[in-house]
Amino acid sequence: MHFQNPPFAEPKLVRCTRGRAFDVAIDLRPGSDTLHQWAAVELDGERHNAIYIPAGFAHGFLTLTDDTELFYHMGASYVPDAASGVRWNDPAFAIEWPFPPAHMSERDAHYPDIAR
Repeated sequence: MHFQNPPFAEPKLVRCTRGRAFDVAIDLRPGSDTLHQWAAVELDGERHNAIYIPAGFAHGFLTLTDDTELFYHMGASYVPDAASGVRWNDPAFAIEWPFPPAHMSERDAHYPDIAR
């Protein structure tokens, strides 16, 4: 689950152009009424639907079919030193993933649980 630390938090619009993906956003905005709550949508290349992820949210996805393709519209520039993340299966969020990922990058596999 990726995000950029303030002041470099980035809003994004994510659309599926091929295949299907389970796309998740977690509210990490301090003081928010929905802090640590998550929302998910199934993105589908045939429907061409999208999800808007506000700045201050973590974002991640699980592909549901082979050859899935997602297209990102970023509202801020990528700043490598501001990039961070939290663990996709942190019990604090209790995200109801359809199934565990078959493949994951080393970086994503080693993100920490959220500090409470």
